[in-house]
Amino acid sequence: MRNLNNVPQVISEAKSIGHPINFKWTKKKIDQLLDPIEGNDALECVLMQINHKASVGLTAALLEWVYWRFTGYTQFTQDTQKRIEALWCSINDREQTNPLLFDCDLDIPANGLVNGALWIALMNVRMVDVKYRKGSYLLQSELVGLTLLARHVTPKKKTFDKWFEKTIAELIRLYPCQYSYDNLDESDEAIYDSSNEPVLCRELFFDTEFKYSVEASENAIHNFIDNLDIKANPFLDFSRKAS
Repeated sequence: MRNLNNVPQVISEAKSIGHPINFKWTKKKIDQLLDPIEGNDALECVLMQINHKASVGLTAALLEWVYWRFTGYTQFTQDTQKRIEALWCSINDREQTNPLLFDCDLDIPANGLVNGALWIALMNVRMVDVKYRKGSYLLQSELVGLTLLARHVTPKKKTFDKWFEKTIAELIRLYPCQYSYDNLDESDEAIYDSSNEPVLCRELFFDTEFKYSVEASENAIHNFIDNLDIKANPFLDFSRKAS
């Protein structure tokens, strides 16, 4: 899976490609997705059990669910693809990626059926990126809204649920959170260094034939990066010295 040109099988099985845009998009649903923490304690608890690089990998995978759902329905998917690429690169070395800036002034409304849903997705991704770069101990909670959105727009939700449950179980096993939330310093000054966490790759999320090992994950993510058009992606800056 060296690039994003091929649709993952599970996303095809979920009928996300070319399916009519027929999900509900009411003010109540928008509000729930914009402020998702209340009522989703169980999901947040599960997400807080994985480490930072696993969280960024899951962010990239969830955004890919949204990306394929809206491909053909909006011109913004090309920009979304570049953000997915940057997320994977940031797992390898975040110093060689630029911040995933998006609508910093919050000028775009979230009420459009397609662009509104994509706006919420990209805003969630932006917050994950900010907290990852900052080293926030509360990074994982930013994935709640993106998880709920990806599920909401997916036609066959049982397929998504099965994929998510299997994926999160593997992430907890292979990439567990490295700190306890008991007596955690939640101040803005508290910084967690995730640079020593092992990398993970797209195959772990979407390739059922992938046999995990640290070396296999490193080789896969390097193959992915080697096949990118670096100059065409404004979120990548490989002129910086690798850390």
